[in-house]
Amino acid sequence: MPVFRWGHSWDAFHDFEREIDRLLNSAFQGIRLGRQYPSINLYELPDQYVLTAELPGTKADEIELALGNGVLKIKGRRTEPNGVPEERYRRQERFRGEWERSLSIPERVREEGLTAEFVDGILRVHLPKGEQSQPRRIQVSEGSE
Repeated sequence: MPVFRWGHSWDAFHDFEREIDRLLNSAFQGIRLGRQYPSINLYELPDQYVLTAELPGTKADEIELALGNGVLKIKGRRTEPNGVPEERYRRQERFRGEWERSLSIPERVREEGLTAEFVDGILRVHLPKGEQSQPRRIQVSEGSE
């Protein structure tokens, strides 16, 4: 009489599940799901915020900055290398083409003092701090009915 053991009947399914996981991990390990916009850092100094963005392969005249309604919009383009047809690539990990990124800026920024510089592929945007607004006290008077 065959003996049925509960724990062992699913071993084949567990092996199959492990094999599928291994195949999917190896298939997607080489695929880079890159962003279509640059990475940024935003840090605070005593008198300003500084935003930096890495833009290798971009020229200063290919970058647009716009500020309005508390949103800083960074727009740019990374051009294709000259003379390399698409079919000649064997691996391609760097994004090419146009990109755009919008970021909310802190409320305390003086928009009129904003400056930007582009050196060695790094965009640095200086966002000077404005006056800290203090809560205003409102006098309450007793009214008559």
